[in-house]
Amino acid sequence: MTPIEILAALAALAVAVSVGLVAHELAHAAVLRAAGVPHVIDWFPGKEGGLLQAGLRGEWAAVRPRPGAETPAWLLRVSAMMPLALVAPFALVPAGVVADPFAGEGIARFAVLGWMACALPSPQDFSVLWYAGRAVDPSSAGPATDVQTAETAADETV
Repeated sequence: MTPIEILAALAALAVAVSVGLVAHELAHAAVLRAAGVPHVIDWFPGKEGGLLQAGLRGEWAAVRPRPGAETPAWLLRVSAMMPLALVAPFALVPAGVVADPFAGEGIARFAVLGWMACALPSPQDFSVLWYAGRAVDPSSAGPATDVQTAETAADETV
C-alpha cells in the first residue's frame, strides 16, 4: 500500500468506527423505544473536556435506560445484545446476495472491519446482560457488596 492508500484506509476506519459507535447505541435505544421503556440518549457524555476531546475518546453517545418495576429483565438483555444486529447484512455474503468485502483489495475492508468492531457488545453491555434483574428488582441483590451494584444497575449505560 502506498502512503496515500494507508491514510485513506485509516480515514475510512475512523469514519466507520465513529458511525458504528452511534449505530451501536441507537441499536440499544431502538429496542427500548419499541418496548416503551423510558430511556435517555446522552450525546457526547464526556464533554467536560470539550466535544472534540469527547469525540476523540470515542464518547459519541450513551443510552441510559430507566426501567420500571414492571419492565421485564429479558427486554433489557435483548437491548444489551442488539448491537450484534449490525453484522446481520454480512450473513448474506455466503448466499451471494452481498459481495464479500474482504475478497478484494481496497479501503472498503477497513471500513467494514471498523463497522464490525462496533457490533461487539461492550463490557457494560455484558453487565446489563448478566445483571438485568437487579436493574428492575433491586431486592434481588445478593450480599452487601452487591447492593451498590443493584442500586447503580439502572444507571448503567447499555
